[in-house]
Amino acid sequence: MKYFPVFLDINARNCLVIGGGSVGTRKALALVESGANVTVISPTVTDTLRSLARRGTINLKTRTYCPADMEGMFLVFGATNQETLNRQINQDAERLNMLCNIADRPAVCNFILPATVKRGDLVIAISTSGKSPAFAKELRKHLETQFGDEYATLLTLMGRIRSLLLKEKHAPEEHKPIFNQIIQSGIIDLIKTDKKEEIDTLLRIILGDGYKFDDLMGLDHG
Repeated sequence: MKYFPVFLDINARNCLVIGGGSVGTRKALALVESGANVTVISPTVTDTLRSLARRGTINLKTRTYCPADMEGMFLVFGATNQETLNRQINQDAERLNMLCNIADRPAVCNFILPATVKRGDLVIAISTSGKSPAFAKELRKHLETQFGDEYATLLTLMGRIRSLLLKEKHAPEEHKPIFNQIIQSGIIDLIKTDKKEEIDTLLRIILGDGYKFDDLMGLDHG
């Protein structure tokens, strides 16, 4: 199987999780984190899911699944320990051309989830195409030691700089050599060691006056 790697925008999309145990809870939390409208269906659920439902974070239905639950959904996670039900979920999703993932059952999925390393807006995905999830997790552990929180800070900084450059009506094609110069300047090590004065000097050399680390990081971009 050759998978097509993609990052999905599921913000405000309706997503379904069938199964209310620990696996279903993890899937629901990941969907919520990405901004989805999450519905969980299961006769029994974890305390975490009940708490999310009380706060209005998810829509919780404490009953068994029925095919009509698929209506209007963008994707579905099957997270039950019942093989027959998991296969039914997959078949119902396939009939509707829906994205479907059945936990630990790549043979009945039309997409699989990679192991991921997250540092703010930096997301590194690792997949073995379902051949060895254990090896993917081992690679993730290795990458987690290589990519620290300084990378999240760098991405935030770069985003703030990009926004200011766009406001100054710089042509987008002019940005690439500027950002390449910043990236290749060794700024990541300066961020890691919190050398703000050296960062400010570097930014002034590349961008000119008016670009200071603390000012950029303090900008309200919400």
